[in-house]
Amino acid sequence: MRKGLATLCLLASAMLAAPTAFAQQGKAPAAPAAKAGDAKKNDKKAAPKEIELEDEADGPVTAGQMTEEAAQAKRLFDAERWSESALLLKRVVDGETGDDEGNKQIAQYHLAIALYRLQFYQASYAIFSEIADKTNHLKFNETLLWLSKLATQLPEPADIIERVGKYKSEQVARFNNPQQRDLYWQLNYLLGRYKYRNRNYEEAISLFEKVDAKSKYYVQAQFFTGISNVQLRKSVPAVKSFQRIVQALDEGVEGVEDESRMRDLAFLSMARTYYSASVRLDDNSVPKIDGNKLSAAVKYWNRVDVGSEYWLDALFEQSWAYFMAGDYPHALGNMHTIESPYFPNAFYPEADILKAVISFTICQYQDATTIVARMRKRYEPIKKELEAILNRFKGEDAETKFFDFLKDVRAGKAALSPTVKPIVENALSDRQLLRNLEYVRVLDEEDARYKKAPAAFRNSPVGGDVTDALSLARDLAVRNAGTLARERYQRYLDELNEHLRDASKILIDITAAERNKLDQEVVSGQLTKEEALVFGVVKPDDEHVLWPFNGEYWRDELGFYRQVVTSKCGK
Repeated sequence: MRKGLATLCLLASAMLAAPTAFAQQGKAPAAPAAKAGDAKKNDKKAAPKEIELEDEADGPVTAGQMTEEAAQAKRLFDAERWSESALLLKRVVDGETGDDEGNKQIAQYHLAIALYRLQFYQASYAIFSEIADKTNHLKFNETLLWLSKLATQLPEPADIIERVGKYKSEQVARFNNPQQRDLYWQLNYLLGRYKYRNRNYEEAISLFEKVDAKSKYYVQAQFFTGISNVQLRKSVPAVKSFQRIVQALDEGVEGVEDESRMRDLAFLSMARTYYSASVRLDDNSVPKIDGNKLSAAVKYWNRVDVGSEYWLDALFEQSWAYFMAGDYPHALGNMHTIESPYFPNAFYPEADILKAVISFTICQYQDATTIVARMRKRYEPIKKELEAILNRFKGEDAETKFFDFLKDVRAGKAALSPTVKPIVENALSDRQLLRNLEYVRVLDEEDARYKKAPAAFRNSPVGGDVTDALSLARDLAVRNAGTLARERYQRYLDELNEHLRDASKILIDITAAERNKLDQEVVSGQLTKEEALVFGVVKPDDEHVLWPFNGEYWRDELGFYRQVVTSKCGK
């Protein structure tokens, strides 16, 4: 559902993206090589050498002579016998070999790498997370490299961004060399996302600007630069960032999963930025409209592709801009398109609010009353049904139950009436929600790999760590997904309630306006002279023809409807 753009705040850009956000999804790419000693010796094509940070960070912990068992674990590790080395490294980490703290920390680092090589990414991440939490850990610096690798293997809800946030830009800068430039750009993007999450927008922008146009993270970095500037109320640099997205896509930038979607999202963001900048309140709190910026907003809304998932949103949001400009025929024509049978699952209750507001503005009070009455008759039963569904998920373990409901909705198995089914499906189709579902799927796949491991590994202490890490991560992912899904559902319901309250306010305004008109008639002793001001008379030209609407919709007419309206406001 959408808030009225008359009071639009550009937080909506972040919300769409949240989807936006832009986690690497789908099949995990092949793991990049680690340091030279970890590379497979039989690779036909040698990977670029990765220059790691210094082997040991200065700190109170030092590594002395390792025990023979620890040395054997290291020999197995160097020979890339990952499973065998992991069993021995676990003994070192647990203190069973008698090694000092320094050697235990080094063994912990190597154990995390071994688990990564075995494709037990969540278990590897659990260990690297512990290391990243200790700035004096001997392998704290080197762990940043592996966090970047894990960011390509685990979806965004694994929250690797939070661990990258433990590092400073100076530590990221050490990767700024010809061999690791791609890694440098990726880490600046991840650290920028951490700063953005914590509302340090200036720092976030500074980091995003270090992501080169050659990076596969460039488009995402530009998008977050744009919405960071929106948060700082800097519309000009925000628009420039969104424009750079379109330019990069036109020039064939690589690494963008859905170029068409990203292009449309950039246009939508530019339109919203211009719209927000076009409406300002003067000293008396009276809205002042900048016509040039409003026209720019309409221009970018029009550039959203008709086949885009954002097209109806663009069409509806554009209606508010037309209303602010006094172009009621365009505004009403857009909503006529949205309500066509071509979009049976479209859910825009605010469209009725805008139609009622337009009727009220031109003093068509009876029409406004009728629109509000029809809206309440349609949506109040929907509100009650949505509330009844939500009330089923209360009490203990509500998050897990709502997660199961989310899966049923996505699979089309949820027991929902035809009326609310498309509404619930829209509410639970948020991209951030889908990323959480993807994370659970990835964890289940990893668990399946673990179950195929040799019994000696599964029954060992390190095998127990793997299954514990998977179990904990999955439980947390399910709860987070259930919580997020419930919040999305609640937001839809809250917005519907707000629109119904707005409808009631319109009725109050209509009653007051009609009473005021009656009072004027009593005072003057005569009816006010109504001015027959007609809006929306279309004059066809060489490129356009006039085709009156007779109740039949045509696809090629969508987006081109205009509605003639007549003002009944007295002089």
